[in-house]
Amino acid sequence: MTVLAALAGYYDRLADRGGAPRLGYSRESISFGLVLGADGTVADVRDLRVPIDKKMVARKLDVPASFKRPGVTPRAFLLWDNTKFVLGVGRAKATAKGAGMAARGPVRTDAQAAAFRDCHLALLADATDEGLCALRAFVGRWTPDAFPSLGFCDEMLDHNLVFLLDGDCADDGAPRFLHERPAARRLVEAAAAPDDSAAAPVQMCLVTGRRAPVERLHPAIKGVLGAQTAGASLVSFNLDAFASYGKDQGANAPVSPPAAFAYGAALNALLARDSANRLQIADATTVFWAEAARGGEAAARGGETLISLLLQPPTPDDDEEAAKLRDRLALVRDGRPVRDLDPALDPDTRFFVLGLAPNSARLSVRVWVETSLGPLVRRIGQHWRDLRIRPDPWRTAPSVRALLFETAIQRKAETIPPLLGGELMRAILTGGRYPRSLLAAVILRIRADGAVSGPRAALCKAWLVRDARWSRSGRPGETTDTDTDTGTDTGTDPDPEEELVSLNRDDPNLAYRLGRLFAVLESIQRAALGRLNATIRDRYFGAASATPGSVFPLLLRNANHHLAVLRKSGDRGGLAHWFEAEIGQILDAFERDFPRHLRIEDQGRFAVGYYHQRSHRKTETDPDSLSQTVAEA
Repeated sequence: MTVLAALAGYYDRLADRGGAPRLGYSRESISFGLVLGADGTVADVRDLRVPIDKKMVARKLDVPASFKRPGVTPRAFLLWDNTKFVLGVGRAKATAKGAGMAARGPVRTDAQAAAFRDCHLALLADATDEGLCALRAFVGRWTPDAFPSLGFCDEMLDHNLVFLLDGDCADDGAPRFLHERPAARRLVEAAAAPDDSAAAPVQMCLVTGRRAPVERLHPAIKGVLGAQTAGASLVSFNLDAFASYGKDQGANAPVSPPAAFAYGAALNALLARDSANRLQIADATTVFWAEAARGGEAAARGGETLISLLLQPPTPDDDEEAAKLRDRLALVRDGRPVRDLDPALDPDTRFFVLGLAPNSARLSVRVWVETSLGPLVRRIGQHWRDLRIRPDPWRTAPSVRALLFETAIQRKAETIPPLLGGELMRAILTGGRYPRSLLAAVILRIRADGAVSGPRAALCKAWLVRDARWSRSGRPGETTDTDTDTGTDTGTDPDPEEELVSLNRDDPNLAYRLGRLFAVLESIQRAALGRLNATIRDRYFGAASATPGSVFPLLLRNANHHLAVLRKSGDRGGLAHWFEAEIGQILDAFERDFPRHLRIEDQGRFAVGYYHQRSHRKTETDPDSLSQTVAEA
């Protein structure tokens, strides 16, 4: 199923429960309402905003559909718009850097006001409805000069406005907006009806498969981080290079107006600020939804709630509810079936994940996954198992966003490598290989700051075991006895998932042992010299993991001096003996000199070996004083 078809199908679910506007309408941010008298005078101004987090935020209302307004010719929306069009007054542009809102007073916008006036005078010329007649009288008599005399505050400038007829109420007694009156609805439906004229091209709709007029301009999609606030296009053709066979605009990707409206309304609902089906992963704004055709609405919404929980696990807490949540996540990590999590869930429920990123005035599709709930949950669980490492650096399963911060300079979101978020999400959701750029980014950060943290070691370990699984079988989740050439003598391990979870003293991989050796040499230095401003990790970790042949001989010579210091200290001779035994056990596997360089995969194993060796003694409960001394070192 295509992206547009899946979104158009989801629109039906949303419309049934009032989660999306009907055909011809869009959900917009509206701040104020102008109350009109029957003669078109402004009787009152109502603040429609709602308080959220101590701020006044515009209310979301279903109004006649908005559209993109490219070019310099103003085009007005039907029965609503911002103050530039409705009142002919807007906020002046900032002329000085740092100029505040108060310094940007009102200015006239005559061209926009004329566009709104001419559009509505023509549209309402034959109107007999009392509310539409009041609006026609308003646009015919209003002038921007009347703005200050009516006491309108500058706070309204550039905000969206709707209209109300003074005293008009709905059946339940609540005030009714002018665009909600039956006559206005008929006007909107007529404007939204497909163009059946001979000039409108008729082609087969890519979504419905039926011949119909073609939507020339597709709907604007709002809510994608970094995209234009007025909306960006998922489908557009604005240059000859993008067109083919002499077709213009939307005729290159024929979609009927109802289908275009449906996919646009569904996607905008998914991208809304309060949507539970949206998350941000680096520069990719990701949405997800389920089909209700098989298990019904309850099963579909339950699946969406579960995937939301798995893709962005909550912050760990110590209360009873959080403990239950961690237990539920543990079932996923252990590979338990979906019905063990909730008997009401249907593992065969169709599921869709779409990741979008800004691309000038358009949107790029970074992730598109079509699957079922059961396999999707299993793949997320496999991802968490691939990340397992001891000691565990997380109290609860990490989100994708948390993992990406390990690749960012100073953990700033804007420094996460481009495209990495989408590639990582695709690998998780499909069970495919992690991107090679993930391992490279982690290694780069380790070499830059020398911090081999638990999350970074877990990412290296996850990349290595998944790469081994794919290399041996060609398919995720299956292993064979066939080994692969990784640039070093890796040995044979039938279970790559377990080989790097905790310290493996028998692992013959040279890179892994070199990481362990580096950790031991660092501990020797700390034990002999105490706390230092800069250890060998700060000075040599990057070089040791990339070009061990040029660094380790020097480190071993220095270690001999540090061991001599420990032997002379009297009460620490046993510790020196333990260090020597540990070095001997590590070097036993070396049948040749230290390698001149290590590939990126082996640098990952080096980091994992270092983390295991450095953390191993700290996780033991052995009360022996020697163990405790090593842990402190």
